[in-house]
Amino acid sequence: MQKVFVLSSSEKPLMPCHPARARELLREKNARVYCLFPFTIILLSRKKGDIQKIELKIDPGSKTTGITIVAENILLYAINLQHRGEAIRDTLRSQRANRRSRRNRVHDLTEKQDLRR
Repeated sequence: MQKVFVLSSSEKPLMPCHPARARELLREKNARVYCLFPFTIILLSRKKGDIQKIELKIDPGSKTTGITIVAENILLYAINLQHRGEAIRDTLRSQRANRRSRRNRVHDLTEKQDLRR
């Protein structure tokens, strides 16, 4: 399960918390939503807090890249980043096909006009 990111009242990052704890803080009006993606809350009263050493791990791949945030072998956040390479290649192919189609249409029109004369 992914954790909810937490900021202090001075907008300094604190350790992420469990979603149930975040709901409790929001319900009791001790925190408010700071950002929806990734879901982040900001505490209204707390200025400081303990933080642990966290690691950012990246697993590059040909189609997607996996990105995780880990603290002492506990998964805090994970996301898959989709690469745009295939989408760009497909767009360039369709543009090339349209360009070739226009060239052939222009060429066909000039041939028909020459035949009419």
